[in-house]
Amino acid sequence: MIRKILIANRGEIALRIVRACRELGIQTIAVYSEADEQSLHVQLADEAICIGPASGAESYLRADRILSAAEIGDVDAIHPGYGFLSENSEFAEQCESCNIIFIGPRSETIMMMGDKAKARETVSKAGVPIIPGSDGPLENEHAATKVAQKIGFPVIIKAVAGGGGRGMRIAHNAVTFAKEFQSARLEALKAFGNGELYIEKYLESPRHIEFQVLADMHGNMVHLGERDCSVQRRHQKVIEESPSPFLDKNLRNRMGKAALKATQSADYVNAGTIEFLVDAKGNFYFIEMNTRIQVEHAVTEEATGIDLIKEQIQIASGNRLGFTQKEISLTKHAIECRICAENPSKGFIPSPGEIELYSAPGGHGVRVDSHAYGGYTVSPYYDSMISKVITFGRTRKIALDRMYRALSEYLIRGIDTNVDFLKAVLMDPAFRQGEATTSYIEEFLARMPKDFLDKQSKD
Repeated sequence: MIRKILIANRGEIALRIVRACRELGIQTIAVYSEADEQSLHVQLADEAICIGPASGAESYLRADRILSAAEIGDVDAIHPGYGFLSENSEFAEQCESCNIIFIGPRSETIMMMGDKAKARETVSKAGVPIIPGSDGPLENEHAATKVAQKIGFPVIIKAVAGGGGRGMRIAHNAVTFAKEFQSARLEALKAFGNGELYIEKYLESPRHIEFQVLADMHGNMVHLGERDCSVQRRHQKVIEESPSPFLDKNLRNRMGKAALKATQSADYVNAGTIEFLVDAKGNFYFIEMNTRIQVEHAVTEEATGIDLIKEQIQIASGNRLGFTQKEISLTKHAIECRICAENPSKGFIPSPGEIELYSAPGGHGVRVDSHAYGGYTVSPYYDSMISKVITFGRTRKIALDRMYRALSEYLIRGIDTNVDFLKAVLMDPAFRQGEATTSYIEEFLARMPKDFLDKQSKD
């Protein structure tokens, strides 16, 4: 049994892992940058070790410093959380070579599924539907143009090593293709150190629906239903919910079976997410597998009653899954809103600074995952998300009404946030009726008066 875990992350996910470990009786070591010395995960972990200056490149992305901290702390395992090194196959391999358990899939699995072209090929052989596109990385712009013309415009250009919307461009015709291809390559090189690209047919206004999967070392695997992550801005998720208001029982069953086929094809172990795009007719296509826990994992936890972080640790300890597929059901409707330190009226630019007043919502059916508090300084060096509010209830309407109430109670002063923007979305008829697709936010803003965001900011 794992007795001590180093958490190679920061913020709310690091705090979430600390709490799960405490309930399991497992000791924790927090690592932190100089900017995060006063962070809650540092204060609540059993031990804490500084690994460098504020820049993520000199702290949370330094595998050597994290492994040195693991050696000093004499840990059994490392939990990478999400982001930073969580999907870095070299880091996972280094953990394995140091006889430290990496709480996630094997390094070779991360490498295979992290290469989106290889992932497409792998799941396609298993019979999982994929979007028409290139068979692998494209050698050059000329080869890419030929593929684009064959599958037909519009197409989406993607970085093989991509994530978070970076290295991704949409070309609506041959005239703009060359420019978008070069832009995607430059961004991919800068973000991932890998400029390889592939292309797919671009689906207009699909839904983004993902399935949470768990697989142990003994060949047992399950899915825990879906999350609808269609409400996005610039390919970044904003609101997630489970179950999806779009899926019926038949489509859920078919997509769940496809998710398990994809999981099995990767010989997968631990927690992962199979992501699909779904068109208006219910046709679905695999787009990628995330080989880590997701930001939105709390939605699945509240919908199913299963603690995913604890399950990750139990699987990494060599234990079998404690339930079968038939024992899993979506008993509640859960919704998550990401609270970010950003100013919607100024193009959603980050709003770092000191939080002067902080009071989180509570009450029945409300969960808040956050590392923020009054007096805490939001750093400009990291992602702007400071909190996740999750509400849940018997029906979607209950969860929606509860979310609006919770956001109305949220008091954050000293920095700008997107709370009022989220409240406006929650009251929009199209969203409340479950009609949101991946183009929803752009369409929502286009319907609003020109001074809408200014008013939200002032309110």
